[in-house]
Amino acid sequence: QVQLVESGGGLVQAGGSLRLSCLVSKSIYDNYNWHWYHQAPGQSREMVATISRNGATNYADSVKGRFTISRDNAKNAMYLQMNNLIPEDTGVYYCSVDHNYGQGTRVTVSS
Repeated sequence: QVQLVESGGGLVQAGGSLRLSCLVSKSIYDNYNWHWYHQAPGQSREMVATISRNGATNYADSVKGRFTISRDNAKNAMYLQMNNLIPEDTGVYYCSVDHNYGQGTRVTVSS
C-alpha cells in the first residue's frame, strides 16, 4: 500500500509563504496525476492543485496565481509553493495519489 507523508506546514502571517512537501513511498505512481487538497476548519476537503506525470498543472480558482504545484519523479516527491497566503488558506493540506491520502500538514495563516 502506498504511503504519503506531508510536511512543511506551520503558522504564517497573511502575505507570507510556505512550501509543502509530499513524499510518496512507491515509484509505481509516477504515471498518475498527483494532487493537493485543502480542508478548511469545518469544511469538506477540496482539491486545490493537480499535476500530471508530464507536468501539466491545474488549480482551483481560489489559489490561482498564488500557489504552484511541482513534482520530482526521481525523488517520488511533490511540492506546493504557497505565496501571498490569506487567512482563508488556513486548514489541513493533504497530498493524494490514486485516492490515497497522507496524514496532512496543518497551515495556519494569521491576519
